[in-house]
Amino acid sequence: MKVTKEKSAQNRAALIKTAARMFRERGIDGVGVAEISKAAGLTHGALYAQFPSKQALVAEALAHGLAGSHAYMTAPKLNGAPTLSDQLDLYLSLDQRDNLADGCAMAASASEIARQDEAVSARFAEGFEQMVGAVQATLEATTLRADDRARALTICAAMIGGVAMARATAKSRPDLSDEILAAIRRVLGEVGGEGGEKRN
Repeated sequence: MKVTKEKSAQNRAALIKTAARMFRERGIDGVGVAEISKAAGLTHGALYAQFPSKQALVAEALAHGLAGSHAYMTAPKLNGAPTLSDQLDLYLSLDQRDNLADGCAMAASASEIARQDEAVSARFAEGFEQMVGAVQATLEATTLRADDRARALTICAAMIGGVAMARATAKSRPDLSDEILAAIRRVLGEVGGEGGEKRN
């Protein structure tokens, strides 16, 4: 029986969404295509009808996750565009640390990307550039400085690394994990020129 274009698009979306969640939860190398297919309620063959390889699925799932992270970081607030403080508070939160399935795809997969193919690396780099652009826009909205891009690069790399380290230590040393998030939040606020204090 031939699958309609509409059903094919639904299958593709289900596979991408399921893969993105499973890759964040268990890592890219920690989950196979058969598991993804089953979790999406589809057959192994349905996956390969959509994607020629696991790497192709990884690239699409990563793009999906990164688009969600970008939307999360740039969502308008009640008082207008998000500030750096808003972005730091959202990203360096206990929810971001503890919610692997829906958390940032970059923090979940950064250590694995170097072992993936060029298409996956390119998607990761695109997502990182979007994140840097979002942070840089908040810096430029307050004071325009020649080093805004360098500060945005530093802030983004430290946020991703900070969440990754907070996740890695949360089970055995929750106190250290909390300390990491608080320290990164404070220092990055200072780097961004907003004092690092959480707005109430």
